[in-house]
Amino acid sequence: MVANHLEQLPTDPAADNLVEVVGLTVDFGVQEVLRDISLQVPRGEILALIGESGCGKSVLLKSMIGLIKPTSGRVLFDGRELSRLSDKILTEQRARFGFLFQQGALFDSLTVGQNIAFPLRQHRKLSLAEVELIVRDRLFDVGLPEAVVYKKPAELSGGMRKRVALARALAMDPELLLYDEPTTGLDPIMSDVINELILRTRQQYPVTSVVVTHDMHTVRKVADRVVMVHPVPRLSDGEPQIIYDGPASGLDECEDRRVRQFIRGEAGERLNELRQLRAMG
Repeated sequence: MVANHLEQLPTDPAADNLVEVVGLTVDFGVQEVLRDISLQVPRGEILALIGESGCGKSVLLKSMIGLIKPTSGRVLFDGRELSRLSDKILTEQRARFGFLFQQGALFDSLTVGQNIAFPLRQHRKLSLAEVELIVRDRLFDVGLPEAVVYKKPAELSGGMRKRVALARALAMDPELLLYDEPTTGLDPIMSDVINELILRTRQQYPVTSVVVTHDMHTVRKVADRVVMVHPVPRLSDGEPQIIYDGPASGLDECEDRRVRQFIRGEAGERLNELRQLRAMG
């Protein structure tokens, strides 16, 4: 792999946790989205973040890389608090992250090759030949033929666009790879292709991964550890927002009924809550 030419900050390779979230609270105006979240992500782990829509999973994901600043609390990456870094250093730190957005977020006006090359041209001083080699290597990593390099995203299937987006995320050799609903909108076979790629990526590269997903097949197949968060408005006073933190194998036996209902897709109690709210309104 090509060496990173960005300014390097001193690191602590002996530190067990690549990411640490300490007492993180995020408010948008009067709306509290995250409340006093604390968790650690050890190096090399695949962590799955689950929970119903609106519970703050994507906000937590973006907070982990400094895209959203805490209202209170801290987020540390490799031992450094992101909110205390200058804009210049934070930009350089972000080159150590890869982000697979829910819809891929590819540039429609660029070819596949230009999309994958985009972060390299922005952050690395590489020759055209070096860039082209990385582009083709990353396409190979995600199981796409070289022929797609000249195609536009609109010419590709949903699964192929997801794989191009993963290739772009891998182009910078990230230490932390974040997946936001990587299998949404895909058929079961293509979803499993993405799951296999998540696992293969961890095998091929020294990468730590955080996966936001509603797909329980993805959770059970790829996750070393699962964290489930619950929507703040539905918490009791003083109740922690993280209601499960453990292996995927422990989800079925979890004593918290909210966890069991979520993983089984049981809507009965939630429907009763909605009926009560409607009656009160």
